[in-house]
Formats: sequence, structure tokens, C-alpha cells
Amino acid sequence: MSSNLSAQSIPLQNNDLQSLKAWIIAEALALGFSDCVIARPDAQQEIARFKEYLKRGYHGDMKYLEQNLDKRADPSLLVPGTKSIICVRMDYLVESPKPRSIPDAPNHAIIARYARGRDYHKTMRGRLKILATKIREKVGDFEARPFADSAPIFEKSLAENAGMGWTGKHTLLINKQAGSFFVLGELFTSLELPFDSATTAHCGSCSACIDICPTQAIVEPYMLDARKCIAYLTIEYKGIIAEELRRGIGNRVFGCDDCQLICPWNRYAKTTSIEDFHPRHGLDQVSLLQLWQWDEQRFLERTEGSPIRRTGFQSFMRNVAIGLGNAPYSEQIVAELKQARSLHDDIVQIHIDWAIQEQNHKSIQHLATS
Repeated sequence: MSSNLSAQSIPLQNNDLQSLKAWIIAEALALGFSDCVIARPDAQQEIARFKEYLKRGYHGDMKYLEQNLDKRADPSLLVPGTKSIICVRMDYLVESPKPRSIPDAPNHAIIARYARGRDYHKTMRGRLKILATKIREKVGDFEARPFADSAPIFEKSLAENAGMGWTGKHTLLINKQAGSFFVLGELFTSLELPFDSATTAHCGSCSACIDICPTQAIVEPYMLDARKCIAYLTIEYKGIIAEELRRGIGNRVFGCDDCQLICPWNRYAKTTSIEDFHPRHGLDQVSLLQLWQWDEQRFLERTEGSPIRRTGFQSFMRNVAIGLGNAPYSEQIVAELKQARSLHDDIVQIHIDWAIQEQNHKSIQHLATS
């Protein structure tokens, strides 16, 4: 498919366009998308905030975010000929979490809910391609390109400007009827569809997400310092995690849901109809020690087609080592950590040594109080 969208005009009148839009939304919902809105290909208003974010260095090692700002602001520069963007969301909760609760099972390995099943990116793009095919069957040929967190796109801003929700103080999109446990996708099109309009924000004076963040990564409302964010540290960052952040990471080995779990709007979060989000290999109830016993071959087998593959084996074991250091004292944990010292790279070994120190410190405290 061509990367340039043609300027072909679809021969439809305004009333027909409204009807076509309604039909597209219905088809999107039938494909398993939880919502569908039509966005104007314009994200200029996001640039000032984003430049401030970059200026403060809050993006950490994600240097790619510094590139293609012009294309982020003007999607028609990314895909020439774009006239409208079909924005969709997929809910990913398998079961509704208890309202305003944070999990407390220190020997349990916590993996962000979106990552417990298959990687959603292929599922999202595949269904967007099907949607494009269905539209072609109805109106004739036009150009379309699907995206799912795969290009320099302000996807949250586009969806927000078209009324899918508002940006919460944790910087995630919140929908009044569905909370925030969803992922986004876009279909750039050469169709001149009627645009949807933005909704209003409803965070009010609530600061629950800011207060609950284990590493205080939400430095002010609507501004996140990724260098402190557990999701960034356990997924994107490949280096030595600062000691002052390790205890806050707790037993979270891939991502973090805390700011969403505490959000009052997630009492309305919907469960998914998409099988790919259902946990595989027991990743919703696996222990830290079970993960620690994985070798690289087991990691590759268990993360095939999974978002967890993104972090890589050594970085994943670094995260598990931190979790073991934060777990209650256990002779077995100390023995397992010592036994694995020679099996991992230097970065992981630094975190193993820290974990052993943390366990030994807890052992001394236990003896002193027993």
C-alpha cells in the first residue's frame, strides 16, 4: 500500500458523509473496538507542552521522541493526503479490579495488565486493516494506513480532540464511561469525514494518581517524569536503576498500573471482548522465584508474541532481582540470588548484589524483633 494518501475525492454529499461516519463507527464496534471517533489531522496544540517535557529531560533515554516534531503536530506530513483519522480504542481488562485498590502480594510478580497476553499492536493493526477493507467495499477505493503506537503520532491528543476522553493528571486518557484501561489505534484516511469534537475534563481536585505513585513520577498534574516512572524503568530503560528508586518499584517486573488502579473513574472500566488480552503462561499469578528460575530460552519461549519480549532477558531479570530484594526475607531467595550471580551480565549482577543486601538487612531486623 502506498505511503502517500491520494487526494481522491469520495463522491458523497454531507448527509451521505454523516451516514458513512455512523456506518464506520458501527463496523468498528462490530470488529471488537470499544470506541471509534473521527479526528481532525491536527495536533499543533500538543507541541508546546511536549517541548517543555523534552526540555526538562523527562523523556529519559527515549531520544526518538525528540525527532519528527513537525510530523507529530501535522499528521498530513507523516502521511500526505490525510483528510481524517479514524481513532479507535481497545479495552484490555480481563476482570474488573477492585475499586481504588493496589495489589499487595510481595512474593507475586506484577506485570501490567495490558502485557499479560499477546502483543496488542498486531491485533490492533490487523483489525484496522479489516475496517479499511470494509469501507472500500462500501465507498470504493481510497487510501488508508493503520497505526498502533508505531509512528511519530500524538495518538492520545488526536483521540482527546475528537472526544474519546480527556487527559488525566497521570497523563493517560480517561473515558467517562470506561476509565483508562485501554489502548489506542489510528487509521489515517483520505476520506473527508465529519470530525468529532472534544469532551470536557473531569479530574477536578482529585490527586489520587499523584499521591499513589510509588516513585513520585507524576511531578505535577499532567506532567510525568519518565526517569522515575516504573513503566519506563522496567520496560524502556536498559541501564542501572538508581538505588533510591528500587524500593519504590516493589515487585513490579514489567510496567505499573497503580495510577490507574487508584483512579475513581476506573470503577467504570470495561472488560475486554478480545481473547488476545487474556493472560498466557500464568503471567497474572506467577511468583518472583518462578520467574527467577527462567533461563533465556525459557524467557524467549514464554514471551513469544508478548509485549514483555520488548524489555529483553537481562533487563527483565534485573527487574525480577529488584522484586526479590523487596520481598520479605527468605533464605531461599538469598540462596537463589547467590546461585545466579554468574549467570547474568554486569548490570543484572549489580541489582543481584543490592537484592542480597536488602534481604540480609531484613534478616537482621527479623532477628532483632524475634
